[in-house]
Amino acid sequence: MIGLRAAAKLTWYLEIIGRRDDGYHQLRSEMVTLDLCDTLVVDETADYLRFFNPFSSEVPDGKTNLVARALQLVGRRAGITVEKSIPIGGGLGGGSADAGAVLRWAGGVSPQEALSLGGDVPFCQLGGRALVEGVGEQLTPLDFEARTLTLILPDFGVNTADCYRAYDELRGRGWKPEGRNHLEAAAKLVEPRLASTIDWLRAELGEVHLAGSGSTMFVEGAHDPSHQEMAGPEGPLRILQTITTPAPG
Repeated sequence: MIGLRAAAKLTWYLEIIGRRDDGYHQLRSEMVTLDLCDTLVVDETADYLRFFNPFSSEVPDGKTNLVARALQLVGRRAGITVEKSIPIGGGLGGGSADAGAVLRWAGGVSPQEALSLGGDVPFCQLGGRALVEGVGEQLTPLDFEARTLTLILPDFGVNTADCYRAYDELRGRGWKPEGRNHLEAAAKLVEPRLASTIDWLRAELGEVHLAGSGSTMFVEGAHDPSHQEMAGPEGPLRILQTITTPAPG
């Protein structure tokens, strides 16, 4: 049995700088990995895929799962048990992190090959801290910076595809993005509960950032460890302190 750590990714800032003819958006962002991790246990003598998910049952199974697709990409078979700690639908790249861990275990693939599994997978295979450009396949590793962060996790997610569609509709009406996350306005339209929650948090805490297309929000610095949950305007908010992590190896 081999144990693998699949680190969550956090999008530190996100700029959309264009849109290709095929409809994909060209990005410029900084991504970092966190010590919030899923754990994968690999049995190289078997062939199965199991999930233990304390959050929900919303993990795609069978051939549509990113772990299964990563195995197919590298031409390997194995029995893999995934113990989920990264929330689903929060924009922290849980499925991409799992796929990236499988790719590293198998010896790695090119960023272009990893991109076939999803836009976050090339970075999740690399880990650490990087400038991410193109549609996710252009990676420039950056020096590691130790950062302490407080994640604020609502009990709802934001659909990424819907978020990009809303972004395109806004741009079509003449709106121009601003700030460190160009998807924030679109994410608020897609999920009104996010809009009221992040506005409320900013009134309470000051500078609060949205991670990618959401729904995870974060502030820089530590929080009071005695408070692991708070009552927000749209339901409970889980509070989690984490730190950035260097690239594996």
